Amino acid sequence: MKAKQTFNIFLVDDDQFYLALLNQKLISNDYQYVKTFTNGVDCLNALGDKPDVIFLDHNMDTFSGYEVLKKVKRYDPNIFVVMVSGQEDIKTAVDSLKHGAFDYILKTGNDQHKINEVLDKIYQVKELQARKKPNILKSLFSIL
Repeated sequence: MKAKQTFNIFLVDDDQFYLALLNQKLISNDYQYVKTFTNGVDCLNALGDKPDVIFLDHNMDTFSGYEVLKKVKRYDPNIFVVMVSGQEDIKTAVDSLKHGAFDYILKTGNDQHKINEVLDKIYQVKELQARKKPNILKSLFSIL
């Protein structure tokens, strides 16, 4: 299991100022593997880099965050996608969660605290998943 600081994180937002701010906050919290994208197309083209977590703006040009979310989940359902948006509409949040988003964060002055909480939750989920996977050798020996 990777330590949470070694998560491969993608940040996707067409607001370059917000994107740079979020990137700097993550780097200052010792997250070393952070890539930024100003649109969903570039993010989708980079999925081969195997992100663990994608923070995805909801309202973008070309592909909306919602469309990118659906494509990411089709590509790899194990990628944790967190929608980040200024939209306070409950339906938007619920639809995102229904289609596989791990969480939905509103863009406010307290984003960093919420993002840290979400990353801690993701780390805990990955730890639980790792513990629940049967040991391959144990499985082989039980068959013999």
